[in-house]
Amino acid sequence: MASFTELDSDAIQLQHRIERFHAVREGILSQVRQVIVGQEEVLDQVLIALFVGGHCLMTGMPGTAKTLMVRTIAEALGLRFRRIQFTPDLMPSDITGTDIIEEDLATGHRKWTFVEGPIFGNILLADEINRTPPKTQSALLEAMQEHSCTVRGHMYELPAPFFVLATQNPIELEGTYPLPEAQLDRFLFNSILDYLNADDELKVIDLTTATRVVRVEPVTSAEELLDFQQLVRMVPIAETLSRYVVSLVRATRHKSENAPDFVKKYVNYGGSTRAAQFIVLAAKARALSRKRYHVSYDDITSLILPVLRHRILLNFHAESDRIDTDEILNRLIAHVPRPREN
Repeated sequence: MASFTELDSDAIQLQHRIERFHAVREGILSQVRQVIVGQEEVLDQVLIALFVGGHCLMTGMPGTAKTLMVRTIAEALGLRFRRIQFTPDLMPSDITGTDIIEEDLATGHRKWTFVEGPIFGNILLADEINRTPPKTQSALLEAMQEHSCTVRGHMYELPAPFFVLATQNPIELEGTYPLPEAQLDRFLFNSILDYLNADDELKVIDLTTATRVVRVEPVTSAEELLDFQQLVRMVPIAETLSRYVVSLVRATRHKSENAPDFVKKYVNYGGSTRAAQFIVLAAKARALSRKRYHVSYDDITSLILPVLRHRILLNFHAESDRIDTDEILNRLIAHVPRPREN
């Protein structure tokens, strides 16, 4: 049994880790807000994804600062940033890297040498990810799930931490390829970037049309970010809230006994167990970010839409009635009884 001295030491150390978590989060926000105006909800979701160790799909109109936000966050985190512009002619080897034959000038012997692709970074910006065919998109599947890639039968570990922050345009359909459901399911969030309000647009114009140059300073490191991911997992959640998450995710499946009539009418496929895992993990990160040391009902409901909106497949009845995924999820939140919090 641990002594009181050891327990006190562990508690003090944990308190220091928590204080450092909050300091780093505020530091990241301070650095990013020098460049990015507005989009507070999306920025919060991206930070939650980073503290959880998940990937984020960012959907928004052209000119909504998707790429700029990702690049600025990477600079503030002090991580290795890589960018891939997805195009129809992009090949899987352009992402993962490839083996080449090199000749030793001294001996004349030839050997295979692996040349790393841009996937070997900490933060990978997959820009316009839906502009490349599914074969190339699938090159990211192993990396996103296993944090490794396999080339010619050899497996290579990716640096830790590893995040994929992908962007896509929601309106331009010509020359695009829908992401496979297996790949969509690996994204923690599908964050929607909307237009800014008039005041924020004015701030953007003032910031970007003058001579002001912003220098973003790193406020943390890869090792510290990995520690924060473990810290987030230590946040407790009541069993009633865990059961609520499971009930809500199960209710998205039209064959479930608990599925409401509107789900049975409009939904073809619902969320998987991974969706429930992601909701709980993201809720833990949100709770800790707000200086609370347990998950609340609001933590869960505020994250249901970004976690589930890309995991729910609607049928032609929903399209005919002009009902989108967000409306289905909002109805579901209202339908499933709120749990009692201990």
